[in-house]
Amino acid sequence: MSDKQPSGAAVGWISLAGFLMILGGGFSILQGLGWVINSNNLFPEGNDALLGQNATAWGWWQILVGTVVLLAGIAVFSGNILARTVGVIAAIVSALGAFASMTFYPVWGICIVAMDVAIIWALTAHGRDIQKEQDMGMGG
Repeated sequence: MSDKQPSGAAVGWISLAGFLMILGGGFSILQGLGWVINSNNLFPEGNDALLGQNATAWGWWQILVGTVVLLAGIAVFSGNILARTVGVIAAIVSALGAFASMTFYPVWGICIVAMDVAIIWALTAHGRDIQKEQDMGMGG
């Protein structure tokens, strides 16, 4: 028998992080597609005020980051440390991107940053518990 049982609440948090990553990644991909398809309708000046990028550039950025976050979210359920590490890095990049584009959609940006912070916390504080749960389930 192992020295410490995995916490059911911790497994719940890491599962929530995985689902949030899948959901957030999907939202980011959809937002990016919207920005690429409707790039001429977003910025009256042509570029954003913060980084000087147009909507098409932001759209492709959102699609790229969203895809990485979505795939890392799926991989988190394996309990793999690489998946958790990629998940934390992708959530950090997603939060920075949401912050940078917050001038366009402030409420949406705040929601995405809050979701990314919750993901980072769950992956760093409870990431090993889902692996322990799987090891215990396979081993006996």
